[in-house]
Amino acid sequence: MDNLAHALVGAWMAEAGLKRKTPLATVTLVIGANLPDIDGITTLAGSDTSLLLRRGLTHGVIAMAVLPWLLAGAVMLGDRYLRRRRHPEKEPARFWPLLALSYLSVLSHPLLDWMNTYGVRVLMPFDGRWFYGDALFILDPWMWLLAGAAVVMADARARWSIGGWLLLGAATTGLIVSTELAPLPVKLLWLVGITAIVFLRVRGIRFLPVERVATVCGIMLFVYLVAMFAGSRLAERQVTEWLRQRGMEPERIMAGPLPANPFKRDVIALVPSRYEFVEVDWLAGEEGRFRISHPSLPRGVPGPIVQAALEAPGVRGFVNWLRFPTYQVEEQADGYRVILQDVRYSRTRNGIGTAVVELDRQLRPR
Repeated sequence: MDNLAHALVGAWMAEAGLKRKTPLATVTLVIGANLPDIDGITTLAGSDTSLLLRRGLTHGVIAMAVLPWLLAGAVMLGDRYLRRRRHPEKEPARFWPLLALSYLSVLSHPLLDWMNTYGVRVLMPFDGRWFYGDALFILDPWMWLLAGAAVVMADARARWSIGGWLLLGAATTGLIVSTELAPLPVKLLWLVGITAIVFLRVRGIRFLPVERVATVCGIMLFVYLVAMFAGSRLAERQVTEWLRQRGMEPERIMAGPLPANPFKRDVIALVPSRYEFVEVDWLAGEEGRFRISHPSLPRGVPGPIVQAALEAPGVRGFVNWLRFPTYQVEEQADGYRVILQDVRYSRTRNGIGTAVVELDRQLRPR
C-alpha cells in the first residue's frame, strides 16, 4: 500500500487507545507502520534492482523479528537524548510497551502490502515466493477515509496542523474527483465522507470522544478489508464458472480490485496458451455482470530465445516479479528483440509491466 495508508493506520492505532499510557506511542506506531519500506532506497540503484529487492528482506520473517527491537531502541535513545533533555519534567518512555507497539505497527505493514496485487515475500530470506491477497488497489481512498477520521479529530487543533490536514484533504479529493477511473457515485461518496470528517472535527469533537470515533472507524475498516478480500475470492469463483460454461478451464486466476470501486473486479484467467480478461460488475444487471474487458493475449512459448532473455542480467528483478507473463519475439537483422510483459499492469499503464531485451544471434544480451 501507499505510505499515506500505512501512516494513517499507525496513527489510527494510537488514537484508538494505544497512546493513552505510553509516551511516544504515536511516533512509534507511525514510524513502525512504514519502517519495512526502508528498502525504497534501492530505487537509487535502478528500477530492476528495486524490483529484485523491494518487498523482500525488509518485509520477511527475520525483519519482522528484528525491526521492532531497532525501532524501540531508537525511540528510547531519542527520548533520553532529545525529548527529556529539552523537557526533563515529562514522563520517560518505557522500553517494553514501546517494543510491543513496535511489533504491532511493523507487522501491520506486510499484512497491508499482502492485500494488493503487487504481493509480498513474507518468508524472505528463506523462501522468495510471493503471496497475494488481491483485495485492495495500491491506492485505496476508503482506507484513507476510515483510518484518517479519528486522526484528524485528534490532531487538527493548532493552525499549522489544521492547514496541513486541509491541504492533504484537498490533494486527495482532487485526485479522486479528477481521475476517470472512479465512477461518479464513488466521487460523490468520497465527498460525503470528507464532509462528514469536517463536521466531526468542527462539531463532533465537543461531544464525541476521539477513542470512540477511532473504534467505530476501526471496526468499519476491518469489515471493509474482509469484504474486499471475500469479494475477490467470490469473483474468482464466479468467473471460473463463467469460463467453464464457455468451454475454458482456467489454470490460474486472479481477481484484482479496480481503483476506488469496491463493486468491481478485474479478472485475469490463464487458460491453455492464453490469457482471458473479464470485468465483474456486481451492480450491473444479470446480463451485464461479466464482460470481456480486453482481447485475449497469447502467453507465448518460453523457448531458447525467450529463456536467454529471461536470464539476462538487466531483468533479474523484473523476472523475479513476474506473475502472469507473456513473451513476444521479434526477429531483427542482427539478432532478436524480446518483449516481456506482466499482464497485471501492461494492458492499462504504458510501460508499466514491460521489459525489453535485445539479443544478438548467439543469444547474448546487448
